[in-house]
Amino acid sequence: MSLHRSSVALVALLAMSVVLGSPRCTASTDVHKPIVARVRKDASTSLYTIAIKVGGVPLLLDLAGPLLWLANCPSPHRTFPCDTGVCKIASWNHPPNCPHMPATACSKGAACTAYPYNPVDGRCGHDDATTITLAANATEGKNPLFPVSFRAVGSCAPGELLASLPPGTAGVAGLSRLPLSLPWQVGYRLDVPKQFALCLPGGSGSDGVAVFGGGPFQLLAAPPVELAAGLRENQLPILRNPKTNNGAYYFRITGIAVNQEKVPTPPGAFDLDPRRGTGGAVFSTVTPYTALRPDIYRPLHDAFDAATSGIARAPPLAPFDMCYQASALGVTRLGYAVANIDLMLEGGRNWTLSGGSSLVQVDDHTVCFAIVEMGVSMPAAANSPAVIVGGFQMEERLLMFDLEKGTFGFSGPLSGIRTGCGNFNFTRGPE
Repeated sequence: MSLHRSSVALVALLAMSVVLGSPRCTASTDVHKPIVARVRKDASTSLYTIAIKVGGVPLLLDLAGPLLWLANCPSPHRTFPCDTGVCKIASWNHPPNCPHMPATACSKGAACTAYPYNPVDGRCGHDDATTITLAANATEGKNPLFPVSFRAVGSCAPGELLASLPPGTAGVAGLSRLPLSLPWQVGYRLDVPKQFALCLPGGSGSDGVAVFGGGPFQLLAAPPVELAAGLRENQLPILRNPKTNNGAYYFRITGIAVNQEKVPTPPGAFDLDPRRGTGGAVFSTVTPYTALRPDIYRPLHDAFDAATSGIARAPPLAPFDMCYQASALGVTRLGYAVANIDLMLEGGRNWTLSGGSSLVQVDDHTVCFAIVEMGVSMPAAANSPAVIVGGFQMEERLLMFDLEKGTFGFSGPLSGIRTGCGNFNFTRGPE
């Protein structure tokens, strides 16, 4: 099933299986608006949670996740017959190497089985497909306005799937391009565009923000700054992995530069192989630091090593293999004063990693190169991308994804315009 056909099917299937006999959402007004939710970075895991569930219990934010799942569902809970269309979609995208039941095993009257997956440690599960009540606030892009709650199709999950997730997390919110992800269901249920903006916080325990459904995006500054309009005018294509169709956000990198000098990498090193499903670049909020395949990492490591040769070194600290003495580094508004790294994209654009994104302070005396090598300091990811842009390199900049157009946009470091992801005004505004 192609991504386009599956998304079209979702509208019809949810209309039959969920919406009949119930309203799309409950709110203090019938005006359909985007919704806003807090995002937080967990200090113990460096993972991100989103407050989108009724009661404020957070869910892990998984940018590549195919669905919503909730551990330890209450009993009783709603189920779907396994021979319904919504079940075909719920069970369609099961994780690789995870056991699942073929569709032919469905017996009349049996409940639908979905396949929740822990994206941090790779654990698999199977449990009932169900409905999950979500809650957030409507927004005009500047403030919360009024509460909104709605039901979404998701999955129950065994409690052991919570292992390795941030403490207090109740499950996972998948934000992928697949039709049971949070952005798709928000778009359908609230009748808003299938777009979302994501601003990951840079400090543990600090707030970031996610807005689903389009509209403006304003952060407090002097004066306040609206970012969405400019990003929508200058978007890049999202690529689909034709081998896996896993819904992750792939994009094209053409090269890497340090101090504006291109790093020598093997020909075709960044290409996405449509036959094998390997290569390409992908965003991941469950990978703490950007990870590169060894044939890309080693040349970048050596180039950055040379560009920072005059800075006093410190012993390496896992998972990093190149560290510096914190006292030897100068600091600018964009972070540590070191050579910039450019991820070279289509159309001559660059995703620039200044010192705030290329280096991370790991203790009072040590700062380390915040990019790691696949297969050495971390296992190679499923489907083996060439580049995994991790959460740390996405922090404190705005990312916008348009699922219907298949495009994304991104800002530079928000510190460059004297604001940050924690500056969304969560004070209730006028309705």
